[in-house]
Amino acid sequence: MGNVSKTRLDKVVIRIAGDSGDGMQLAGDQFTSEAAAFGNDLATQPNYPAEIRAPQGTIHGVSSFQIQIADYDILTAGDRPDVLVAMNPAALKANIADLPSGGILIVNSDEFTKRNLTKVGYESNPLGSPAFEAFQVHEVAMSTLTIGAVESVDLGKKDAERCKNMFALGLLTWMYGRTVESIEKFLQDKFGRKPAILEANILALRAGWNYGETTEAFASEYEIKPAQLPAGRYRQITGNTALAYGLVTAGQSAEMPVFLGTYPITPASDILHELSKLKQFDVTTFQAEDEIAGIAAALGASYGGSLGVTSTSGPGLALKSEAIGLAVMTELPLVIIDVQRGGPSTGLPTKTEQSDLLQALFGRNGESPVAVVAPQSPADCFDAAREAARIAVTYRTPVILLSDGAIANGSEPWLLPEVEALPRIDKNLATVPEGEDAIEYLPYARDPETLARDWAVPGTPGLEHRIGGLEKANGSGNISYTGDNHALMTRIRALKIALIEVPDLEVDDPSGEADVLVIGWGSSYGPIGEAVRRARANGHRVARAHVRHLNPLPANIGEVLGEYRRVLVPEMNLGQLSMLLKARFPAQIQPITKVQGMAFSAEELQNAIEAEFAGRLTHAEHDKYRLALDGVVTTTGEPAARNRRIGTTATGTTTANRAR
Repeated sequence: MGNVSKTRLDKVVIRIAGDSGDGMQLAGDQFTSEAAAFGNDLATQPNYPAEIRAPQGTIHGVSSFQIQIADYDILTAGDRPDVLVAMNPAALKANIADLPSGGILIVNSDEFTKRNLTKVGYESNPLGSPAFEAFQVHEVAMSTLTIGAVESVDLGKKDAERCKNMFALGLLTWMYGRTVESIEKFLQDKFGRKPAILEANILALRAGWNYGETTEAFASEYEIKPAQLPAGRYRQITGNTALAYGLVTAGQSAEMPVFLGTYPITPASDILHELSKLKQFDVTTFQAEDEIAGIAAALGASYGGSLGVTSTSGPGLALKSEAIGLAVMTELPLVIIDVQRGGPSTGLPTKTEQSDLLQALFGRNGESPVAVVAPQSPADCFDAAREAARIAVTYRTPVILLSDGAIANGSEPWLLPEVEALPRIDKNLATVPEGEDAIEYLPYARDPETLARDWAVPGTPGLEHRIGGLEKANGSGNISYTGDNHALMTRIRALKIALIEVPDLEVDDPSGEADVLVIGWGSSYGPIGEAVRRARANGHRVARAHVRHLNPLPANIGEVLGEYRRVLVPEMNLGQLSMLLKARFPAQIQPITKVQGMAFSAEELQNAIEAEFAGRLTHAEHDKYRLALDGVVTTTGEPAARNRRIGTTATGTTTANRAR
């Protein structure tokens, strides 16, 4: 079509939404793969219900996938979509509030029937109403066009219509100047054993692309150049996949087998799926009958000389707590991956949160300290997994790696490392000195620098030993009930964690004159980074830092915090890291909290930063951030009051009443 112009953009945010089970995640993944192959920088954020097949046509059942692609380095999947593809009225209603004025709205008009509109509370089709005049609306009969495109294939109408996600993907691929060849190859790999399904999906994909090419509806095609990223070989990667690869290479670097003992749980299950494909790298995966069996098997593997790993989410971490305590007592290396989700209990299985920090640090009986590490992005999961393994093996300790749903399911480009350049991990197993047939082996003899105890593979001649969950005598490892020995061992275990070598906290402060610091951990890295960029562009001098090692904390963190007038701490919880920092350091800590099952947007944090500089981010304002959930919580009384009673009204609205 000769009348279509080409508009150059530096970035775009696209969200595709429809019924869960209708292939929104598949379409999003393939658009992501195409953008990665093209060389754009990108970040993605899936969002889907917990049910395998949520109620069709309802807001509760909407699944969406958001991607930001750009020709420069980006840090998030974007705040609001520039383009929204809504496959039905429910998807429109669930997402339209996020589409800014002037945004492109593409809808599957076939689904806007009276029945479907009524199901989500629309009295009539809203697309022609004045409220939608602010958007560039494109009504496309995707279902009809898809069925027509695949009519040559021997499929029923229902199966034919299921290909409409490929039609939408083909249209988006055309809009942004991409080709469909690589997507077709993916479809061939996925549906190669189902020729009819394969042919139908390819025909639907091509029909969507051709629709964009030939219709008069779209006035412009868009162009986003490849990003100027550091030289090297890249691939798109999710956080869970990166964790799996990090564990495999850690095992190779330590010359140890990797054993994963686990029980499937959202959103951590993909770690098991990935590792199960990598058995050729001396990896064993064991799907246990429950969470306790999974960690017990992993701990047994560590006792036998393997790198024991278990993966879970918050509810599973609670179940594993006694076995983690056993790993503390036996002082064996163990990597526990917790992909956090909304809680408590089963909570929000497919939504993200950062609310397991206190559980990771303190959620066991007795004094049972462990190391805690948190990755900051999907690609960073590779390095974080290797770091967790290094600490576990070097210091003979359990290490909890705190990922979360946003990192696990999100994706971004990953610069492939040179495998030969990855640092070696020294397992330093105990051996019998040359020339000695037998020695008195002391399983709790310690390295003078790390305090790590000796680690011998069971059955090694001369190094036979046994261990268990009762208190050990230092050195011999014999059972000991004496108070003095218990005090000694308790302090040694704590000191061993405190002695773990971790890098100093680095501060990003280009001006060198900032008096406000924004500090975070985990997946808040991207939103904080983008918010700080925007605040600096508006003239604010603000510094930022990110904590990877949460136990032990970097040695210089107290000094860093003390250099700033105010320290803002965004977290997807009610202020857990903030509480820990307040307890240990005399800094002016200001929590910024969110517990809505979704990651922070950069816009939210930018507003908080600018409110701080305007003098509006007071303790009362913090109370609003902490308690208010988009108007669900109402507050009454004086904002400075200390006592608060929270109850539930007859309408289910939570009310906070403050005593004077």
